[in-house]
Amino acid sequence: MPDIIQLLPDAVANQIAAGEVIQRPASAVKELLENAIDANADTISLVIKDAGKALIQVNDNGTGMSDTDARLSFERHATSKIKCSDDLFKISTKGFRGEALASIAAISQVELKTKKENCELGTKISVEASEVKEQEPCTTSKGTSFSLKNLFYNVPARRNFLKSNAIEIRHIIEEFQRVALVHADIVFTMYNNGNEVFNLNKGSFRQRIVGVFGNKYNEKLVPISVTTDVVSVEGFVTKPEFAKKTRGEQYFFVNDRFIKNAYLNHAVQNAFDQLLSKDQYPSYFLKLTIDPSRIDINIHPTKTEIKFEDERSIYAIIRTAVKQGLGKFNISPTLDFEQESSFNIPLLKKTDIIKAPIIKVNPNYNPFETKTMAPPVRQQSTQNWESLYESFHKDSEEIIQQNEEKEE
Repeated sequence: MPDIIQLLPDAVANQIAAGEVIQRPASAVKELLENAIDANADTISLVIKDAGKALIQVNDNGTGMSDTDARLSFERHATSKIKCSDDLFKISTKGFRGEALASIAAISQVELKTKKENCELGTKISVEASEVKEQEPCTTSKGTSFSLKNLFYNVPARRNFLKSNAIEIRHIIEEFQRVALVHADIVFTMYNNGNEVFNLNKGSFRQRIVGVFGNKYNEKLVPISVTTDVVSVEGFVTKPEFAKKTRGEQYFFVNDRFIKNAYLNHAVQNAFDQLLSKDQYPSYFLKLTIDPSRIDINIHPTKTEIKFEDERSIYAIIRTAVKQGLGKFNISPTLDFEQESSFNIPLLKKTDIIKAPIIKVNPNYNPFETKTMAPPVRQQSTQNWESLYESFHKDSEEIIQQNEEKEE
């Protein structure tokens, strides 16, 4: 019987891996933005057309790549981030698996332009379905430009499962915000179908939050800061009166990487105990800095799940830090026994109708009239008055008899 097990071609293997790494256009946006950050870029732009189905372009002014590195970057498990297994326990970069570009190139038409700072010419590479179609020198600026066209063009089943453009662009904006929020030292711009969506300049973490979500957010934020031997927590939570009915703007960043963790989310929710009702959720933007050797990022290709060495201690620290922040800025409820209740005037709504006060007058009232009130006469009952003297006669007869006996 002939052998039936065989190695899959690289193109097929890359397509299989792409199904896990690149699930929708937003996944490709995340990978390319993180690569730009790892390249030490301080200016990154994102261009989207047709919700990422027609074009996803990321431009940066990072270190760039040589022609050899540019060609090798599209190979599976090719990366500059780690070199041995020990590096997995001290990861400080966004990417490290070496799967993103190979997966992207397997399901789209990719054009890469890159140049290092001291080189006169850069490199241009075109890849389709994991096959290099063209590689030649080109004139380009310092940094790297990735252009992804016709995502999932050779995987029609995956393309048919994509949602509407409105939903896909919402996911892209969410990924853009997750990356841009925590890197306030980088200039980010985003364009969708030729329209500018974001233009974020360098600044503080608070300024970046306001830049992403609007100027009204500045008054909602309460700063949080605590440093321990286990973890350092910095960031902001919103005041209880600005809580929402949905789990919206809730962001955890561990070593500048966005993560999802229901256990730590419960720590923040617990810190707002008795400040919010059960159907209200606070917004928060918390950055956790921890020793990379105490966490494990290599859980899932999306790298949004992290295992902590001492998760209970981190839970307690986050809960305490949020409680201290709320108490420090007098957000926690207090009892004021000297408050004058007459000042609690209810506010009128725009729809309320103002009514004139009604005055009631008694026309028969005379303030100068005097009335003399006779004291009440107590009427005594005369019934059975004879019974009052019965005991009197009995007592008198007894006294007379006692006196007569003494005389004898």
